[in-house]
Amino acid sequence: MPEICFVIMGYGVKTDYTTGRELDLDKTYHNIIKPAVEAAGLECIRADEVRHSGVIDVPMYELLINAKVVIADLSTYNPNAFYELGVRHALRPHTTIAISEKDLKQPFDVNHTVIRKYEHLGKDIGFSEVMRFREELQSAIREILADPRTDSPVYTYLPGLQPPFWLTESPSQPSEQSKETLSTIIGKAKAAMDAGSFVDAIPLLGLAHELDPANSYIVQKLVLATYKSKKPTHVEALEMALNILGQLDLNTSTDPETLGLAGAIHKRLWEEMKDMNHLSASISYYEKGYRIKNDYYNGINLAYLLNVRACESDNDDAIADKVLAKRVRQQVVEICEELQKSNFEERGDQYWILATLEEAHFGLGNTDIYLKATGNAEAVAKATWERSSTEEQISKLRTLLATN
Repeated sequence: MPEICFVIMGYGVKTDYTTGRELDLDKTYHNIIKPAVEAAGLECIRADEVRHSGVIDVPMYELLINAKVVIADLSTYNPNAFYELGVRHALRPHTTIAISEKDLKQPFDVNHTVIRKYEHLGKDIGFSEVMRFREELQSAIREILADPRTDSPVYTYLPGLQPPFWLTESPSQPSEQSKETLSTIIGKAKAAMDAGSFVDAIPLLGLAHELDPANSYIVQKLVLATYKSKKPTHVEALEMALNILGQLDLNTSTDPETLGLAGAIHKRLWEEMKDMNHLSASISYYEKGYRIKNDYYNGINLAYLLNVRACESDNDDAIADKVLAKRVRQQVVEICEELQKSNFEERGDQYWILATLEEAHFGLGNTDIYLKATGNAEAVAKATWERSSTEEQISKLRTLLATN
């Protein structure tokens, strides 16, 4: 049976609050870390792959002391990852590897820790970068296994310190082979959502939330599945989703994903109820998410809703909203064009960047550029629902602009 490499990191899409960037950590784990670890001859385990009955603390601490190698991905300034890295450094003097996305702002206390860097392109990672860093990580694992030198600052600066050892037999993990891992549960929920079975995804995400109640990624997915289900009614589903999202403290949140979900829910409540409070709230959340991250998704939705509000306002306010909508669209065009300049062919969000340019140019009245952008977006669309979503939004915008 191979020795274990325990991986410390978040999972799903996480926001780095120091830069406002969103990173898909699952891409890092499944495309880089796990293949590198297995190629080096170790079994790779992340916390969401541990079989447990709801209390992950015991197996996590066991793995932190017993794992042959621990890899800690500190990307997105994850406090849990920093804490667990500190525990590992206190328990074991060697065979610990720290990695992060290149834009990590390294805290002072880990300045003396070697952190190997890789690069994300938006949420995704380019193929060439995957292959480069996978090889680097595999080599690093083989090196520390062949020559396990002290890499813990605790044992470096306290050379007389002895590592702890078990006074009694190590506690064993629950022998419950029938229990699913958190990763499996989330995977089933994603598959259900991809198939449009949002009702089936809700109980799975609810179980995942019970296992890891503090994880914002699970809360966000549960919110999305809930409001997309439209059960028992569309309005009731939206209200339930908003209540769940409240766990992430909307008043203080700076997470663009959370703010975008709040904007989407209030937007749909406005469309269903025509209550101006929901329209105002939606604009507020989209605007905050856009300003924090300079994000094209939040920006294009903000511009659309400004045109919606212009239709509901008197002349002076309507003029102001239309001017601001135009300005936001121009900024969104600049953002998307900038994203196209570097490794665009390796991005996972190519379609949405091109579709956003399509909608932005339509809203700006740039007919020739809009038609070209439409062709570009159609050429990379991978699913019919992507085009139908874009075309529906532009159709609504066409009606708004004809009314304004």
